[in-house]
Amino acid sequence: MGNRRLLSDEVLAPETGLVSYWTRTLGARRALRKNPTMAGGFVILMVMAVFAIFSAQLTTKSATRLATLERLEAPSSEHWFGTDQLGRDVYSRTVYGSRVSLLVGAVVATVSIIGGAFFGVITGYNRTLDKIIMRFADGLMSFPSLLLAIAMVAILGTTITNVIIAISVVQIPSITRVVRSSVLSLREREFVEAARAIGAHPIRIVFRHVLPNTIATLLVYGTLTFALAILSEASLSFLGAGIPLETPTWGNGMGEGRNFARQAFWVIFYPGLFLSITILGINLIGDGLRDALDPRISRRA
Repeated sequence: MGNRRLLSDEVLAPETGLVSYWTRTLGARRALRKNPTMAGGFVILMVMAVFAIFSAQLTTKSATRLATLERLEAPSSEHWFGTDQLGRDVYSRTVYGSRVSLLVGAVVATVSIIGGAFFGVITGYNRTLDKIIMRFADGLMSFPSLLLAIAMVAILGTTITNVIIAISVVQIPSITRVVRSSVLSLREREFVEAARAIGAHPIRIVFRHVLPNTIATLLVYGTLTFALAILSEASLSFLGAGIPLETPTWGNGMGEGRNFARQAFWVIFYPGLFLSITILGINLIGDGLRDALDPRISRRA
């Protein structure tokens, strides 16, 4: 058994996948130097993370204090982003809103990637479970994603936890399908056939040789899921079906201020600006990861 395991590792060492290729040839610093697009995305995301982590230190006014006498005031030295229809400071609400949006995006991306990888590997490697799990996934994907999320939040209740659950359930099937397609091609590769030929256990083949080769795809798709989760949370909150209105979020800010957009554009402009910049940064990171983890593109560079 020891000789078989050694032989398996020796045979499969060149095929440890794109993750080991990334580790060997690029490294984090070299990748950022060679890919300014990804570096710019990381800078944007880090700035937004600083806003989220140090919200209390970066604001001087309460995000929930009502001041009806100061309603719909234009941006000034007193209120940098102006005030909303209830006199609340738009800057404070925008900065505090970054906490919820980034939290929802990060948790949904993590849960979705783990769930999608688990179900995708199983369905791609086991034909019997493939028929069962993928039919269920197809059923979920047949519903419009936003409507499905709204229905789930309506049933579960409007809390941050329930919003995360609803968006994760919506995202997992699409990631499962992506991972499954990768596994279906990987299971026919020579290094998997070699592992089977020397008697490697299917579980070892899956977790030692198949799953690592899907991580590059998962990393790139994870950035897309991160961005989609933030947009989904903002959409739910904008429609009043997401985070409770008393909690500052970018979606809530735009949703509550949409009726006052003509007379006070800043109420929806600044939350929308922060949302757009964050999505741009995440997409730049995704594009950079795709280029760095693709050997063909890296060789051309």
